[in-house]
Amino acid sequence: MAWDLKIVGGMVVDGTGAAPRRADVAVKDGRIVAVGDCEGDAARVIDAAGMLVTPGFVDIHTHYDGQATWDAEMAPSSWHGVTTCVMGSCGVGFAPVRPTDHERLVRLMEGVEDIPGAALAEGLPWTWETFPEYMDHLDRSPHTIDIAAQMPHDALRVYVMGDRAVAGEPATEADIAEMKRLMGEALDAGAVGISTGRTDNHRTADGDATPASEAARAELVGLAEAFAGRDSGVLQVVSDFDMAAGPERFDPEFDLLEDMAVAAGGRPLSTTVLQRINDPSQWKKIITRVEQAVEKGLPLRMQVAPRPIGILLGMETTFHPFMGHPTFKAHAGLPLAERVAKLKEPAVRAQILSEKPDAVAGDGSALPPLADALLARIDEAAFLMYRLTDPPIYEPSPEASLAAEAVREGKKALEVLYDVLLEDEDGSAMVYFAIFNFMSLSLDNVHTMITHPLALTSLSDGGAHVGTVCDASFPTTVLQWWARDRPGAKLTIEDAVHKLTGANAAYMGFEDRGVIAEGKLADLNVIDFEGLRLHKPVLKADLPAGGKRLLQGVSGYRYTIKSGEITFKDGVSTGAMPGKLVRV
Repeated sequence: MAWDLKIVGGMVVDGTGAAPRRADVAVKDGRIVAVGDCEGDAARVIDAAGMLVTPGFVDIHTHYDGQATWDAEMAPSSWHGVTTCVMGSCGVGFAPVRPTDHERLVRLMEGVEDIPGAALAEGLPWTWETFPEYMDHLDRSPHTIDIAAQMPHDALRVYVMGDRAVAGEPATEADIAEMKRLMGEALDAGAVGISTGRTDNHRTADGDATPASEAARAELVGLAEAFAGRDSGVLQVVSDFDMAAGPERFDPEFDLLEDMAVAAGGRPLSTTVLQRINDPSQWKKIITRVEQAVEKGLPLRMQVAPRPIGILLGMETTFHPFMGHPTFKAHAGLPLAERVAKLKEPAVRAQILSEKPDAVAGDGSALPPLADALLARIDEAAFLMYRLTDPPIYEPSPEASLAAEAVREGKKALEVLYDVLLEDEDGSAMVYFAIFNFMSLSLDNVHTMITHPLALTSLSDGGAHVGTVCDASFPTTVLQWWARDRPGAKLTIEDAVHKLTGANAAYMGFEDRGVIAEGKLADLNVIDFEGLRLHKPVLKADLPAGGKRLLQGVSGYRYTIKSGEITFKDGVSTGAMPGKLVRV
């Protein structure tokens, strides 16, 4: 037979930004070998009439660093058309590591990315010390998708500086030289870059600042110098631009990013752009500075989320506004159904609503100060809170907010929130709290961000924040909402697919994927575009040690194909594990 696989009759959206066209796609030995009229027989034929055929999606901002060592399926990203993911984001990860620091890195990841420490402690095999050894472990492990690893700055700093690797402790010249050497070693082994986190929102499970959050210019520039003279590798910086220190610190912090880009000798650097609740216009300043840097010849880009960055509030999620109330805490140990019944009792309800809650964030807690700020300003925060419906609506109307409901019913916002969380007898009701990107009560600002020519569609955080969000479904949001359902300004289907595939692959330097063309990897999705539908996230106890995580299903992905092998059919894994470690 001429081909291993042939996809016929579909509308090909090739990932380049070109308009869709009807074409067949032929696959042989894991590669695309023909696009167009593919005459000849095939061992397997997929009839894609009425379907979109796209490249597999490339997710450049995930946190599967732990999960990838024990989970082959790589859900939920693999359910949403992702065939390549980049992990090691935000400066946190599990290599390099000395045996004495296993617990320290677990506590760091638990706090920053809301991944249960018990699950990490039981699931991580710790068969490595160096970063190349960690990559080798990943390379030996089967997966449904390809994975790529960035060196996490926090882990690197702990490895080199030991107990001195606390926020605010300056690295010595010897420390910086050793970090730079190890960074070069990782790049030589095929690491795709380095990430660092510089935000006050990131805390360890003990409430402490992350090790690299206050790293000085000499350290960051020294690490960037490891890229000089290389033709691969990217730098990722997550920063709140010293917002807590005041607006006068914005430009010096951005200057530091430019210094890193210069030291990296032309390698690309990206930073997060979002609309923050405590500085709603900062995103515009970031865009302006990125544009100015590019005009100077620096390769800066922006990582942008396609929907609000929020959290889910529920009886079993990591956070809800009643967890600090003394009466709630007295009943928190009851089985969920019993707890819901108890909390519905009028006397219990009245007592909780009358109480002043204990602090839930601050010293000794990984919850950000935003948690207590929410409690203090609940009437305002409720304008950004909505029932989590099925299917979820990520750009709800202002009239659907709990604050608006409270006004209509003549109740306090806290009363409405309490009753909504208890609406389902099984305790599964959740509230969507759209914290970032939604201050205008629409996604119009996100449209401005996501359509900017320097924007990268990203920030899914797949594998992280497992008890508060499930944003690994971002790719589906881009297609379903931005290219199909959104009223008003939206994306064309070719632009949406390009942002999920060719654009991200090109930024990362993945030259063998991201577009449907002869010679490229046969990483493909066959999608029922009209039938594409997100489901409501549900909490499942399927992590090691019984840890719980939010998982979000989807309908409409008829086939996902990785390196020519069908990995998912109608959302069900086929058991094929063709995924590899991507080395650049």
